[in-house]
Amino acid sequence: MSAEQQVDPLAEGGARGRAEIRTVEIPGAVLAVSGPAGAAPGGGGHLPPALFVHGLGGSSDNWTELMGELSDLVEGEAVDLPGFGRSAPPPDGNLTLSGHVRAVIGYLEASGRGPVHLFGNSLGGAVAVRLAALRPDLVLSLTLISPALPELPPQRSAWPTGMLAVPGVPGLLRRLPSNGRSVEDATDGLLRLVYGDAEAVPAERRAAAVTEYRRRMGLPYAMQVMVGSARGIVSAYTERGEQSLWRQAEQVTAPVLLVYGLKDKLVSYRSARRACAAFADARLLVLPESGHVAMMEHPAQVARAVRELLAPTPSDRAGAPRAAAGPGADGVEAGAGVEGTGAGADGGLGDGLDGAVGNVPA
Repeated sequence: MSAEQQVDPLAEGGARGRAEIRTVEIPGAVLAVSGPAGAAPGGGGHLPPALFVHGLGGSSDNWTELMGELSDLVEGEAVDLPGFGRSAPPPDGNLTLSGHVRAVIGYLEASGRGPVHLFGNSLGGAVAVRLAALRPDLVLSLTLISPALPELPPQRSAWPTGMLAVPGVPGLLRRLPSNGRSVEDATDGLLRLVYGDAEAVPAERRAAAVTEYRRRMGLPYAMQVMVGSARGIVSAYTERGEQSLWRQAEQVTAPVLLVYGLKDKLVSYRSARRACAAFADARLLVLPESGHVAMMEHPAQVARAVRELLAPTPSDRAGAPRAAAGPGADGVEAGAGVEGTGAGADGGLGDGLDGAVGNVPA
């Protein structure tokens, strides 16, 4: 295991200060893992540690704000999935959902940090669900933000991501003229796709997103990793039997917090109904103004709901299911709360096409 310290490009003091970036060698991959600089194991809070898993096209940077909000409660670390962020692609080229799950399990076993409170966004949410079903010994709780769980048909705004999985399409996209589209314009398109209100993104974060997008464009494997992982999600959507993600959701025994945004263009809030019905112990937080990355847009609200999940009140311990506190937490729509039933009409395939060579650094 090797380690190095790196300054967060958006550091403005407070919780968003220096971050320690280190590489961890596991069977079949070398992963980059980030956490607060100088944090001693077990010293981040009075609860067991937490691990954060990003979505398609993202990185560990996506969790910076939420990790800061929870730093007094849990010792948090965020992992870059193989080929994303600062992690190299896997030597065997396995970018399937199960391949990403094995990588996260490999890190937990190599670091000895499990069991953990596991967080996942989009693709990372699907990874977290499968991991919790297969290795319940490694998971104390799940917080799933716009998880990429199968819903057909997907939202129309998510179709471009699904098209990445179609043979021949990625090559065609490479040959299309850019029409003078700058990195700044491409980044703006990505921000508009994943945020509920892209105009509210602070200037320093937007600048950091442009820098990261440009860095990803320079990586020779960026498109290959994006395409391979998109195909992995689509393949997982078609799996049946014990490998079905919905079947695996039903096997999860850990308590679950589900977070959806009403302005999410990639994973419809309507899929919250089926998710609430699938998990044995679930609570729901709906944020009316949030898009696909609620942990970046509304970290304080998400953190408040997480605190209720991890440090429940006496009434919670009695087993009374309820919606999590926060704006919009009184249900998705009439009749769709923590115990809502019925499959939603829409769903998402993951993160957007503009993430093919970029990422939204927190």
